[in-house]
Amino acid sequence: MALMITDECINCDVCEPECPNEAISPGDEIYVIDPDLCTECVGHYETSQCVEVCPVDCIPHDPDHVESHDELMEKYLILTGKK
Repeated sequence: MALMITDECINCDVCEPECPNEAISPGDEIYVIDPDLCTECVGHYETSQCVEVCPVDCIPHDPDHVESHDELMEKYLILTGKK
């Protein structure tokens, strides 16, 4: 499943540059994650890089965008042009 950023976000700017898919961008009040671009770093890294660097732990799974590991890998292949 894709990830999301909760309203606990402190806009510290550390997550955005860590995203290999450029799925994270500044929103109106806090950073947001585009679920169409988020692969939870599947295909790039072992763990979700934004979650690793977030100092306030405000990046949980998005229950509105449930995806299996295989679906995330498929999305990664499409986004990177490897399919």
